Amino acid sequence: MAAQVRRAADRFRTAVEGRSTAHSFSFGAHYEPDNLALGPLVAHNDEVLPPGTGYAEHRHTGLEIVTWVVSGALRHRDDRGHEVVVPAGAVQRLDAAAGVAHSEVAAADDPTRFVQSWLRLDAADDPDAAAATTYAWTAVEPVAGGWVDLAGGEGLPLRTQGATLLLGVPGGDGLAIPDAPLAHLFVVSGRVAVGREVLGDGDALRTSDHEPLSVTAVAGDPRLLLWLLPVVG
Repeated sequence: MAAQVRRAADRFRTAVEGRSTAHSFSFGAHYEPDNLALGPLVAHNDEVLPPGTGYAEHRHTGLEIVTWVVSGALRHRDDRGHEVVVPAGAVQRLDAAAGVAHSEVAAADDPTRFVQSWLRLDAADDPDAAAATTYAWTAVEPVAGGWVDLAGGEGLPLRTQGATLLLGVPGGDGLAIPDAPLAHLFVVSGRVAVGREVLGDGDALRTSDHEPLSVTAVAGDPRLLLWLLPVVG
């Protein structure tokens, strides 16, 4: 796989009690054996929750969960004592390697949209690592014509070695996709061009060992989420 486009219209969708979820990978009842993961990334869900709706307390194990709130606000509660409302423009990270129960509910008057990624994580991996903070969130300002680290790198610490999530805003000269063994580019909004491909809201591009690639704005005010990922055994 040098570069592969995954269109928003082709993704699995789940609609329950007003919630809408678009899945980038095989998920739950939507089983696709050739689309299980990209490196450690096993889920990449684009969620829209009507006000006051969401997910009652449920449990995760063996995962590192990273959430970018696009609009609205998301109330997070977990069995470790964290209860926060994460606003639009903020990223949160939850270490669920050893197991955690949490709930997520839209906490704004308008629908809440967030993009959530799950990274497969073994609880035995670096158990004493300084990055192993159980829960954290922070607001992040986008940088026009550049990338800013959301998680990994200079963003929130990650335990998944070699993984970084970036927020990008293409400028007039384009925005280079950094080198990485694997990359997952997701268009949150707007339209962009990558080579000959034009990507719109909800489209994604996956790469491995890619030639130099640049993203240029085509329409709207594009916002991009980019995972740089390691190859896993």
